[in-house]
Amino acid sequence: MKLFLDSADINEVQKWVAIGFVDGVTTNPTLMAQVGKHPKDVIPQICKLVNGPVSAEVTSTTTKGMMEEAEEFIKFGSNVVIKLPLIRDGLTACRELSLRGIPTNVTLCFSAGQALLAAKAGATFVSPFVGRLDDVSHDGMDLIEEIVTIYDNYEPLETEVLVASIRHPRHVIDAARMGAHCATLPGKIFNQLFDHPLTDRGLEQFLMAYHNATMKIEEEGEPSE
Repeated sequence: MKLFLDSADINEVQKWVAIGFVDGVTTNPTLMAQVGKHPKDVIPQICKLVNGPVSAEVTSTTTKGMMEEAEEFIKFGSNVVIKLPLIRDGLTACRELSLRGIPTNVTLCFSAGQALLAAKAGATFVSPFVGRLDDVSHDGMDLIEEIVTIYDNYEPLETEVLVASIRHPRHVIDAARMGAHCATLPGKIFNQLFDHPLTDRGLEQFLMAYHNATMKIEEEGEPSE
């Protein structure tokens, strides 16, 4: 499964790209607001740092406006993906862009029916928001399972499932187990995937055992007076 970083923070992108786990980056208007920068100042930099897809989200709600924004975004880098809302105008724009060979990421997906329409519109990625479904007492991972099953049933559907709104490492593991193509994670979740108390405890025990063994060897090797 491909792992994307959900961030508009250049320093954070640099950090995780250097480690080697980042297959792509997703951004959105909220993340842009958090760093206090315009997409034109951030997306080109990210595109140079990352070999994989970089999602840049439109803010217009009309097909015409989305297409105009897309024309600007595609100038930022050859790996830019146009991120569109899953509304009628968004899917119309998705269709037009896909016919031109421009990759798209249809976001704010909350049902299998919406995901099917996104695939029919030629979306490169569809982004179901599992965490937000969990927030309203629905199991977000049930949606992932439904979408993956539907897409697998029809070979012509090439849209990749990009699991979004991830709140904890279990979302990532369940998405991988269900066969989702990608997941986009904030840096916090990348850190949590590393961590396990038994790993820390085991490493501490190994190092202590090595230290004790080394001390014993050194003591036994000392010449007698």
